[in-house]
Amino acid sequence: MSNLQFQNDIEKLVEVLPQKIKQGISYASMDDAIEIVLDLGRVPEIRHSDGKIEYINVSAVEEEDLGYIISKIPEFTSDNRSGIAGTLHRISAIRNRQGKVVGLTCRIGRVVTGTISCIKDICLQNKSILFLGRPGVGKTTKLREISRLVADELAKRVVIVDTSNEIAGDGDIPHPAVGHARRMQVRQPEFQKDIMIEAVENHTPEVIIVDEIGTEAEAQAARTIAERGVMLIATAHGNTLENLIKNPTLSDLVGGIQSVTLGDDEAKRRSSQKTVLEREKQPTFDIVIEILDRNTLAVYKDTAEAVDYILRGWPIRPEIRKVDKTYEFTASAPVTAVQRVPNVIDKIKALDKTIEHPESLKFSFSRQKYVEEVKNYKKIYLYAVSRSIAEKVIERLDLNAEITRNLDDADIVIAHKNFVKGGAKVLSTAEHDRLQIFYVKTNSMAQIQKIIKQALDIAELNSKQTFYDVTEQALDEAKEAVEKVLTGKVKDIELKPQNQQIRKLQHELVEQHNLESTSVGEGENRHLRIVGGTEFHKNTASE
Repeated sequence: MSNLQFQNDIEKLVEVLPQKIKQGISYASMDDAIEIVLDLGRVPEIRHSDGKIEYINVSAVEEEDLGYIISKIPEFTSDNRSGIAGTLHRISAIRNRQGKVVGLTCRIGRVVTGTISCIKDICLQNKSILFLGRPGVGKTTKLREISRLVADELAKRVVIVDTSNEIAGDGDIPHPAVGHARRMQVRQPEFQKDIMIEAVENHTPEVIIVDEIGTEAEAQAARTIAERGVMLIATAHGNTLENLIKNPTLSDLVGGIQSVTLGDDEAKRRSSQKTVLEREKQPTFDIVIEILDRNTLAVYKDTAEAVDYILRGWPIRPEIRKVDKTYEFTASAPVTAVQRVPNVIDKIKALDKTIEHPESLKFSFSRQKYVEEVKNYKKIYLYAVSRSIAEKVIERLDLNAEITRNLDDADIVIAHKNFVKGGAKVLSTAEHDRLQIFYVKTNSMAQIQKIIKQALDIAELNSKQTFYDVTEQALDEAKEAVEKVLTGKVKDIELKPQNQQIRKLQHELVEQHNLESTSVGEGENRHLRIVGGTEFHKNTASE
């Protein structure tokens, strides 16, 4: 956007100001201004992005000055916001107890391009993205530029749910900065959730842009949109991912949090209390981006993994990106809303191409076993059974199955025994279609896990075996080793061999306890050695 365009926009804002305030404003000082503040009985202020406050050299603001501005702009909405048609400027009112306007904040909206060049590769992945950050760091600016990028460069059907008219400006015609994206205005903020659903149902969007998700109802609407296969790009109240997890109103955006009581053995293995917090379901947003400041972003590329790590107290470092740098974009196939199992033959052919010596298949790959595994992929229909727990079981056990909402697609039905009568029609349909029906007695994790394993014909494993991933096992081992070193049971200790990524996490865990660690060994045998700190060596020397 040229400087001329910027000046024209500033002039449109200045036009609605009283003459005495116009005369005190210098365009030269407005380049980095973010708002003009007018409070009754006080000297007008210009606030800059660097925190500097400039006082306009005129007399104090009077009722007539505020009345003049109000007469030049559209009527305030229920959230005390108004704007200027054809611009991105926003004017917000402060009222006294009787409802009379005693202050105005004139927020300067400007088109800034290039703010998303560092995350362009992420925006093109067809995944839902949530932006977090304090007010004034540029969340809305990024939404505006992403709207144009996706609508114009990717030619997708984009609908902006513009509650405060900040993204596409005031007036009936959207600002040119959003490109060919369509805009739905919201009459009152409390109707935002309804407009979000209406956008999906009436206008067949591929992408929906929403600014400021702030209520539980809006969070639920966002989940509904994501479950319908629509890419969702939004901002939410909260500075960091950790803040969002602790916010009971909005935690559903990143999967929701539930309290889980562990058995004695499991609690001992994790070195944790018996009652812990765990992620309840799949996050609404695939990617979370924290805007640290106008030039720095922290990217969590896998929201589910990030939330799990934070809840378990494991070290996790987001990818830091700078606005003034560009990151290489690697085109990838678009992600579909529902992951389907590819054709077996296509999958085998693709695997064959990656293997230099086909004869090695007999050592590392059983074609027959692979075909059987894909062929046995099961779809499970649930009746009165907790979907979130069932999904967590499938995820933890890495089962070849998925939950379906359509009985016609199902291979297996799992129903709650106490609700059999209420589901007579569903169960009779299942019996007519000759579907296997399994019953759970309670909606507990143990009961659902047992029945799912039974339904999928999975042999019971030794009780000492647990269903947690390799990363969790490796970090637990490191945790126990650190405890042994800190308590003086051993001087040094070596861990089991792990890959580079897991070793990196183990190093960070050791570092948090002020101990030293080093990688030793070669190739597949490379592993960590934890070395006792100086205090340990002093103690052992004195002994």
